[in-house]
Amino acid sequence: MVEKAIPFTQRQLEKILKEYPTPFHIYDERGIRQAARELKQAFAWMDGFTNYFAVKALPNPYILQILKAEGFGADCSSLPELLLAERVGITGSDIMFSSNETPIEEYGKAKELGAIINLDDTSHIAYLEKYVGLPDLISFRYNPGPRRAGNAIIGDPKEAKYGLTYDQLFQAYHLAKNKGVKSFGLHAMIASNELNAQYFIETANMLFDLVVEISQRVGITFSFVNLGGGIGIPYRPEQTAFDLQRFSQGVEELYQRKIIKNGLYPLNIVMECGRLITGPHGYLVTTAIHKKETYKDYVGLDACMTNLMRPALYGAYHHITVLGKEQKALSHKYDVVGSLCENFDKFAIDRDLPEVETGDTLIIHDTGAHGHAMGFNYNGKLRSAELLLKENGEVQLIRRAETIEDHFSTLDFSGLAH
Repeated sequence: MVEKAIPFTQRQLEKILKEYPTPFHIYDERGIRQAARELKQAFAWMDGFTNYFAVKALPNPYILQILKAEGFGADCSSLPELLLAERVGITGSDIMFSSNETPIEEYGKAKELGAIINLDDTSHIAYLEKYVGLPDLISFRYNPGPRRAGNAIIGDPKEAKYGLTYDQLFQAYHLAKNKGVKSFGLHAMIASNELNAQYFIETANMLFDLVVEISQRVGITFSFVNLGGGIGIPYRPEQTAFDLQRFSQGVEELYQRKIIKNGLYPLNIVMECGRLITGPHGYLVTTAIHKKETYKDYVGLDACMTNLMRPALYGAYHHITVLGKEQKALSHKYDVVGSLCENFDKFAIDRDLPEVETGDTLIIHDTGAHGHAMGFNYNGKLRSAELLLKENGEVQLIRRAETIEDHFSTLDFSGLAH
């Protein structure tokens, strides 16, 4: 099998390990910036193209600061994410607030910041109006139901809790228009980690048709279409990366044929890609601390599902490199596991690797999105540090590891009898 590349040498990583104990996530600034520039360049034909980075993928202010410098906004879905964006200077229409079952204080903060609010249900219009007031610009999220198929992670749109039906969409725009809303957006996201560019071209086609139909029937003006995120990355070495150029060219052709020819220009195109930008540029570095041979051979790590949930949650593949043994034969088959009291705490099952010894450093690839962010504290496990490998080769601690004191800080022991 082809080995996946890492952005540091064995010597560089060994130097990092002397200062920072495993496990930790480390992110490659150069790779993140390059991914951001490639997406922007692909849509250079669209004046004002914006990607609102999905904060949920990697909610760290240093990462957001990098992406702000690259011209990205922030896609937020909670109050902490809004506050995180604000703390790094991302405000106003550089924030897209897409949430569901939203508490009013979150809508209030979004409106205070001047964020674009993307509503998930017709009933949210009255809710927003009553408690916060309606902004001049509102977007709605569309759920096509049986009109489109989802993919493995998001599933059948009919089963998804997100968005408005086709008929509800027209009702929502009518209602918002009658309440004085001046401008509108349209959003859909019905796939996650999808590598087929044609899938997203079909989503653009669907949304452009809706813009034409709603504009004509309701008599409103659209400011933007949000094509969503969900672009996948090649987690497996043999997979081919998403074809950004094919995607962009397909969208441009549809834009010319459906938007410009129907007199709906200017209509901005925006997206909310997260995984595409940071996913391939994060690595979970961990140490083999045990080996066990029973009915199967196991390698036990000092990392666990707290550090990376995706393999247990989705059965997702993450490539594993054994540092210093990249050229050795894949001579052993292991389950690579963590220490949680759950049998599904496994990073890999029946994975062919070089022979692993205790003390070996293992690098788990593609953890730059939905890795550290999905961590939790079951079994009292503590979330690890995050490091940034800067463009000049320096390493910066951008989140310290949790401590026992952190974990106990919300508990009150004062009333306990001794």
